[in-house]
Amino acid sequence: MKILVVDDEPPTRECLRRLLAETDGDHEFAGEAANGWEAIDHCRAEPIDLVLMDTQMPGMTGLEAARRLALLERPPTIILMSPANTPAPLGCERQVAGRLLKPVGLDRLREALRLARTLSGFEKDRGRTTAIGPERRRTVDAWYRGGIQSVAVEDIIYLRADQKYVSIRHANGELLVDESLRSFEREFPDLFLRIHRNALVARARLGGLERQPDGSTQVQVRDCGDRLLVSRRHLSEVRRWLRETDRVARPVRDQPEPRRLPDQIQ
Repeated sequence: MKILVVDDEPPTRECLRRLLAETDGDHEFAGEAANGWEAIDHCRAEPIDLVLMDTQMPGMTGLEAARRLALLERPPTIILMSPANTPAPLGCERQVAGRLLKPVGLDRLREALRLARTLSGFEKDRGRTTAIGPERRRTVDAWYRGGIQSVAVEDIIYLRADQKYVSIRHANGELLVDESLRSFEREFPDLFLRIHRNALVARARLGGLERQPDGSTQVQVRDCGDRLLVSRRHLSEVRRWLRETDRVARPVRDQPEPRRLPDQIQ
């Protein structure tokens, strides 16, 4: 189990390096980083199984770094380190396996390593260690006005790329998250359908297609009244999904012919 230590204080990194050397087990010290950006670069350069990450670092917090690391093709298991007198970080159930209290002692580190191996399900496969990721999240969380705002995945109506953020339209409003549409598409392929390079829509919220005077096509989005542009590249897939859901919704017997309207694509 390759371990990366991330902390902006050199004495803490040196202490953890020494403690890892004193801890028995099938693991090795794979390097250290002074901030979140260095941690991301390190994990991109070589496979890392476990990251011991300080929560309070300048430039990028440990929680923000954990969210970015979770988007990697081979995301590491992450244990956040924070002082005992600080509250546990919120909104990171999917990315973080646990919390290690500082100052870190040998017993606490041993317990953290045991927890990481148990929760992550490390398995040996032809001499290579791989990690089985945790179950997908049930909520999406983001900082909002100094606190954490959460929205249930089932309440998301659609997601749209907005510069470097993703805007989530949900039942009670909107939420901006620092993630990519691709990450949502990979995590929830059964729940969301891509209709455009900058938009995903909840499959259950897709309504009818409408052709516009300029030749473009829009899809009606249920539960919010919005209409979103469907690109030519994704139009056939949207049509196929609507046909399949329409077929399932109707009884097998006495299926009427679909009504064709001049301004609506069947």
